[in-house]
Amino acid sequence: MGVMFGTDGVRGVANRDLTPDLALKIGRAGASVLAGGKPGARIVVGRDTRISGDMLEGALAAGICSAGVDVLNVGVLPTPAVAFLTRELEASGGVVISASHNPVEDNGIKYFGPSGYKLPDETEEKIEGLVRQPSDLPSPIGEAVGRVIDIPDAGRKYADFLKKAVPVDLTGLTIVVDCANGASYRVAPMVLEELGATVISVFNRPDGLNINRGCGSTHLEALKEKVLQSGADLGLAFDGDADRVLAVDSGGGMVDGDQIMVICARHLKEKGALAKNTVVATVMSNMGLHLALRESNVNVLETKVGDRYVLEECQRCGATFGGEQSGHILFLDHNTTGDGILTALNLLAVIRERGKPLSQLAAQMERLPQILENVRVEEKARVMESPALADAVRAAEERLAGQGRVLIRPSGTEPLVRVMAEGRDMAQLRQLVEELVAVVKKLA
Repeated sequence: MGVMFGTDGVRGVANRDLTPDLALKIGRAGASVLAGGKPGARIVVGRDTRISGDMLEGALAAGICSAGVDVLNVGVLPTPAVAFLTRELEASGGVVISASHNPVEDNGIKYFGPSGYKLPDETEEKIEGLVRQPSDLPSPIGEAVGRVIDIPDAGRKYADFLKKAVPVDLTGLTIVVDCANGASYRVAPMVLEELGATVISVFNRPDGLNINRGCGSTHLEALKEKVLQSGADLGLAFDGDADRVLAVDSGGGMVDGDQIMVICARHLKEKGALAKNTVVATVMSNMGLHLALRESNVNVLETKVGDRYVLEECQRCGATFGGEQSGHILFLDHNTTGDGILTALNLLAVIRERGKPLSQLAAQMERLPQILENVRVEEKARVMESPALADAVRAAEERLAGQGRVLIRPSGTEPLVRVMAEGRDMAQLRQLVEELVAVVKKLA
């Protein structure tokens, strides 16, 4: 993986780190690598609702067109919609302008290959090399310059794909949908309503500035309140680009990605549809997930945090299902990347087939107490490589005496180090996390 591309594309503060000039170069270099000079090549471009999206979309599209490649502009749509449309429209690649669950001032650029999968490291490194050496790129003229082509029915194509993938009848269910003022604000309510649900939409009026602000999968408080107030059967919360989803049951209880994976994995196994009898999860998944799936004789493979690592492990071992506690879940039989709406439909299908409320299904997994704190740091590598931090972690694990675990890891998308402790004794966990956070802050 190059310096420019992180675990989820290129990210930074829009117009400071991720400038229009850089976006143009990334567009030009990416189009050159993915299209390979092929005549008539096209790249799908979509974005979320951030105010900087227009600026970066224009620059990125200019770069793609300057490489002699057409832009298929699908507008504001979820990240997984761009992955699907890249395949559906037989494009040479796809690109999303989004910073997912990050605050509005951030933005990002993420490429998909022609198959709809994220690019491998070597392809990203090739693009990065051309960004740094743009003189190596061709500059076509005249009729060889690319065009921007709007795809007005892109959202409709994606909605129809979702309904065909999981054709569940939702008649009689009342669902509160928190769209995070992001990319799902039109398509998520539309799909659920067309499948028969009564939908109460909240945070579905993006203004360019309110994406993820006090809403979405990272802020469930308002959704919980609305579910209780309305008497809904459940609530769904997407993040800014709708590649992840968390749920709230009728009593206001959170149902996280681990619980969703347990619910869906057990259901898939019973139907004989869990490939390799395996779920791929990350090191951040709760111990309760391992215990619940062990009871069902389901194998669990662990990876580093990041959906790209979950995907890589699935491809390596032949599994088609896995994900993260954050609600970023892969159903590779249907789509090539995490898809919040697709995940929600699969969860709703289990609720319908089992005839049980979400709270009962979520109770299949005991979520062991887990405390997580984020510490803002300037140099993540220096903190993580510190012998003092390693000593502190070792001491904390000795105190847990096999009844829990400690995990400290750098964020792949933000200047943060995440400190997590898990076990059965909350008082002990709080003390351990406070001590470890103090160590990290001192090193920062």
